[in-house]
Amino acid sequence: MLNIHKSWNNIFESEFHKSYFTALKSILVEEQKKYEIYPTNNKIFEAFNHTELSEVKVVILGQDPYHGSSQANGLSFSVNDHIKPPPSLINIYKEIENELHIKMNMSNGNLTPWAKQGVLLLNSILTVRANEPASHRNIGWETFTDALIKHIAFQNRPIVFMLWGNYAKSKSVLITNKMHLVLTSAHPSPFSFYNGFLGNNHFVLANKFLSEKKLKPIDWKI
Repeated sequence: MLNIHKSWNNIFESEFHKSYFTALKSILVEEQKKYEIYPTNNKIFEAFNHTELSEVKVVILGQDPYHGSSQANGLSFSVNDHIKPPPSLINIYKEIENELHIKMNMSNGNLTPWAKQGVLLLNSILTVRANEPASHRNIGWETFTDALIKHIAFQNRPIVFMLWGNYAKSKSVLITNKMHLVLTSAHPSPFSFYNGFLGNNHFVLANKFLSEKKLKPIDWKI
């Protein structure tokens, strides 16, 4: 039984019956025989468990899960409880502090409170081998999540898409509905934080957009 909200059932079922997804499942079975794979099976679709389709207000797109032990929890940029937040997430917190003048808990990297408010924390690739970043690139996940992004973008209501880094920005072609707000910037990693992510003002802009559309803004405080 899939651990997702029922609002996603139709799009999931549609993709699950396609040949690429059958091949993807076979690859994952073989991978799990040889390697430790993150996140655990029950957390692969966790983003769709906490955030139902009709409640999505913001989509934050990551590339693939964290590859360190016990880090990945199925939500992009998020880590499990009691796990030290990685540098990219710390930089996201720093930007939120700069924009909103609030104090973030730098020791807590679990972003589930955002997900429960309608922030879909979606990775383009949903699994990874332990200690091998991007090891599940091009095995089929991108086809699946591209279909999901298009499905979300097709919703006839305003949604904010945050696309950080060149990889995420490349997905903007999937978002053709002009009622959405697409925010792009450099990635929050230490390599690009000071070259376009710092000062992007995305969290203020997202909440301003939501308020203008008569939607409750996101409480970004962790």
